[in-house]
Amino acid sequence: QVQLVESGGGLVQAGGSLRLSCAASGRTFSSYAMGWFRQDPGKEREFVTAISWTGTIIYYADSVKGRFTISRDNAKNTVYLQMNSLKPEDTAVYYCAAYLGTAQAMRVSIGGNGMHYWGKGTRVTVSS
Repeated sequence: QVQLVESGGGLVQAGGSLRLSCAASGRTFSSYAMGWFRQDPGKEREFVTAISWTGTIIYYADSVKGRFTISRDNAKNTVYLQMNSLKPEDTAVYYCAAYLGTAQAMRVSIGGNGMHYWGKGTRVTVSS
């Protein structure tokens, strides 16, 4: 069993930065690919980024490439999402997900279907 708790969301002006964290419980954290998805009300949940359990394979959605950076610290059971140059269209609830498989599979999932564990989400609001 893995429990995920996100933090770091908030209100920021366009062009600003935020750093999200996802703290995981459980001794098997390092076995999981980890990712971030986001969902705005009235929209489908969408893939943002994923990182392999080794941290060596990373994928980003085109919409965030060059602005967001995912990283993980297996010793701290934590995955991070550094978000720079934020835009109003980045406004959403951001969810951390764990998947006992590949980061590639997380990237191609339909709205994150099939992920093994989810956090409850943290809201990010970017004002123009």
